Amino acid sequence: MSLGRLSVGVSAGLGGWLAGWLCSTKSEAPPRLRPLPGHPMFGTVSAAMPVPADAPMRDVGTIDPAPAKNASRVSQIMRFGFPGLDNVRSQSDYVLSYDRRARVPHWVFEHLTAESVQRNDEVDRAGCAFNADESIHPYFRAENSDYKGSGYDRGHMAAAANHRVCQQHQQETFLLSNMAPQVGIGFNRDKWNDLEMHVRKLCKVFTNVYVCTGPLYLPRREADGRQRVSYEVIGRNQVAVPTHFYKVVVAESPAGHLEMEAYVMPNQAIPNETPIANFLVPPDVIERAAGLLFFDRMDRSRLKRVNGRKTTWL
Repeated sequence: MSLGRLSVGVSAGLGGWLAGWLCSTKSEAPPRLRPLPGHPMFGTVSAAMPVPADAPMRDVGTIDPAPAKNASRVSQIMRFGFPGLDNVRSQSDYVLSYDRRARVPHWVFEHLTAESVQRNDEVDRAGCAFNADESIHPYFRAENSDYKGSGYDRGHMAAAANHRVCQQHQQETFLLSNMAPQVGIGFNRDKWNDLEMHVRKLCKVFTNVYVCTGPLYLPRREADGRQRVSYEVIGRNQVAVPTHFYKVVVAESPAGHLEMEAYVMPNQAIPNETPIANFLVPPDVIERAAGLLFFDRMDRSRLKRVNGRKTTWL
């Protein structure tokens, strides 16, 4: 992927920091994936607590087996670990970490299968309504009135079409704690939707698909040469409008092999002809930007591809 292709239609999108990172690593990227100093590649330590500097690294050949079918839904969804533990809450079919300051999620985690995304005529999306999440304190809660007249869509992090087992599952994706303001035409209703459909299509090939989705607030280099993070807020509750969104996916084959894909898309209209592959980025770019560690309990020896490229571990 060339930086030129990445910038088609998104010149104001990925920003100086991310573009610079991609540009600098394009010519220097080694053929083998290496853990970065001081930063575990896809986490071989737990994100749940600090780890002493002299602590031994976790044996990547060991991992908890797949949760039993009668295990809690949370343990099934979070099989490979929590990216972070800030204000974590669970719904019937997804788990999220809520950012009370921004009034949007930090991250939302889903576990998809062919059965869970299969069309179900008994589940009616048209019968679902956007509702404030009353489990969140009113000080930190987003309301429908915040989005009204803002020009932004209420953008699902856990996509409604990913949760078709029953009406309750789909209705819960319409809670505003699962939303973030997204540009509508050209993004939420178009290119972002293309990415969501791509993830669902993975369920036709893979037994389990694990998806983590969330917002980013990336810096932009301004006229004075300095980089700053700037984003809009909407409504009385000042709901933050992310500059970008990420989606990190791990898919498990019937043989137990794992593949990973990581995407960052700018929150703006994107030309329809732009392939979603243009938005693939190294997973640790998202980890650094979001301050999260993804899939930290994953056995890396089972990870056969990252962004379509075969992996070779040291």
